[in-house]
Amino acid sequence: MLDRRTALQGIAAGAAMLALPSSTAAARAAAGKPPRLRPGDTVGLIEPAGFTDDAFDLALVEETVRAMGLVPKPAPHLLQRYGYLAGRDEARAADVNAMYADDDVRAVFAVRGGWGCARILPLLDYKRIAAHPKLLIGFSDITALHLAFAAHAGFATVHGPNAASSWGELSWNAFRQLAFEGGTPTYRNPVATDDRLVQARWRTWTIRPGRARGRLLGGNLTVLAALMGTPYLPDFKGAILFLEDTDEAPYRIDRMLTQLALGGVLGQVAGVVFGQCTDCRASAPSYGGFTVTEVLKQHLEPLGIPAFQGALIGHVANQFSLPVGIPAEIDAEAGTIRIMDPAVA
Repeated sequence: MLDRRTALQGIAAGAAMLALPSSTAAARAAAGKPPRLRPGDTVGLIEPAGFTDDAFDLALVEETVRAMGLVPKPAPHLLQRYGYLAGRDEARAADVNAMYADDDVRAVFAVRGGWGCARILPLLDYKRIAAHPKLLIGFSDITALHLAFAAHAGFATVHGPNAASSWGELSWNAFRQLAFEGGTPTYRNPVATDDRLVQARWRTWTIRPGRARGRLLGGNLTVLAALMGTPYLPDFKGAILFLEDTDEAPYRIDRMLTQLALGGVLGQVAGVVFGQCTDCRASAPSYGGFTVTEVLKQHLEPLGIPAFQGALIGHVANQFSLPVGIPAEIDAEAGTIRIMDPAVA
């Protein structure tokens, strides 16, 4: 893992080489896509879930954003705290709404996850958000916003590192290609050649081989399962479902996948990518229990669709940036995710 200073230097070096948007950007903007990021753009910082009450921590986040060549604009309620939340629901929702109404703000970064995004979903102005397409960047609890935007706003968002994440070289390059360059990358886990790396984190496992195409939808499994039965889930018919989670015992992964199956989500999708399940182990030795991989096979193999596990998605130091709502193709045997259309104009 890169230390923070090395990561910031790598980001700054990459940001300095970014080109301005091409002449084709205007044509794609007419289709309602968010604008691509450019050096010097102002980006909003929000905390729609957990709190950061230390001004020094926020200063480090702003330093990271500046290293990307961007100008951070903290939301008005950014350092508030209400219990384990970053302010009351009304304040957190107001910050999201304000960033999408602000013409000076070109994209919106979530500083961190935690819990709380689902609480503000009824308070968001989706008509205003849909009228001002801007990339929303973040993961974990930000899944609730990604899914609600996919259901009610109709433009792509980015399931990628939060602003306070470590932003290693792989994370930065993936985000830069997607959000700044308007690229259509093919994601494949890199081969680990350094013995210090945890080899399992770089491998993928084929659950059922084959290729599938569909709109990328998903995120954190716990958050997605909690939204079942609400009006904030998009249509999963024919989608490529991607999932990740952290600190969940295998039986809880089993329970949530069962909920997705009983709710009709698993039966509609064209393919599944399960990323990283970080620290997903039973709290005590259970020699008669299942592993996460065994649980995934039980749920996904019978679907008869391409599925694989282990992509760099989730609570890891380096992760891919997936454009939620954009068509993609997966190859479950090769362990690849190919983005088929630019996420930005």
